[in-house]
Amino acid sequence: MHHRTLTAGLATALAATLSLTAGQAVAASSTTADRTLAAQVFTYDASGAAEFKAAVDRGAAIWNESVDAVELRPVASGQRANIRVLADNGWPRALPTTLGNGTVYIGRQAVDQGYDTIRISAHELGHILGLPDRKPGPCSSLMSGSSAGTACKNPYPNAAEKAEVEDNFGGALTAPGVAAREAVIVD
Repeated sequence: MHHRTLTAGLATALAATLSLTAGQAVAASSTTADRTLAAQVFTYDASGAAEFKAAVDRGAAIWNESVDAVELRPVASGQRANIRVLADNGWPRALPTTLGNGTVYIGRQAVDQGYDTIRISAHELGHILGLPDRKPGPCSSLMSGSSAGTACKNPYPNAAEKAEVEDNFGGALTAPGVAAREAVIVD
């Protein structure tokens, strides 16, 4: 009888210990899982992008899919955008004013020569996100731009380009329920 009571007591103590340990592991796991990367939100205005608006929207979506530290959103009515996107007859270019802010030109000259509009859009947005041109370069490098040739249709940043944008914006870990940080527009 004493043996049976001792065994039952040990089993109860072991179950309680395992339950406590499992509870601590679940609590630690959920604390870690609840911490998320807060994206800095930048708005863009593609109303001046004319026939390239859909390509600009896709270029922004590609960056949103590719990095966690930044989110590019279309500007809301009545709001000033961090990034203005305009179509013109020149060569594509970006004029960053500060990191995450500036003007992008989707130049028809490159489009007329056969360059892909989505790649152009993603490339120029990459400049606004702090990436330099990397010419000459392969098609696998978004920032190789025109040096990859007109046959290159790749609009996606490579791993090094993604990492550089993540570093540029240094996303912070936040608790759940904390809103993404809105970027401040600088004149």
